[in-house]
Amino acid sequence: MTFVHQVKSFQELSLEEFHDIIALRIQIFIIEQNCPYQEVDGKDKLAYHLFFKNNIEEIIAVTRILPKGIAYDEVAIGRVVVHEDYRGTGLGHQLMADSMKFVKEKFGDVSVRLSAQKHLENYYGNHGFQSTGKEYLEDGIPHVEMLYKTIN
Repeated sequence: MTFVHQVKSFQELSLEEFHDIIALRIQIFIIEQNCPYQEVDGKDKLAYHLFFKNNIEEIIAVTRILPKGIAYDEVAIGRVVVHEDYRGTGLGHQLMADSMKFVKEKFGDVSVRLSAQKHLENYYGNHGFQSTGKEYLEDGIPHVEMLYKTIN
């Protein structure tokens, strides 16, 4: 399967797109993972949203990309989700590859930090991220802080 992504700032998103992005994230993070937390945290307004739609215009995968200084000192990628119907298709890897390509095009060769669920450490490792060694529970789920470092 081949998918084409779009990237939009919060101001560029249509109301329907923002609704569908939040609905997908709630479906995965809150309902599927049974993890009540504050999904709408104010950072979406400062973010770039990279997302994929299927052939009937449903949002099926998304990442939130934050400029330096909002979540971390580095650029951050977070809220990485793929709709359950599209897992195992390679879309998740395309999502991260396209997100990293966008970061490079928008911000240059910069380091990128993320908070990964521990069971996804290898997935992010396949995209050049390394554990910082900081492991913690977030909303009852084991997480690890990971960093993609550039060589300057």
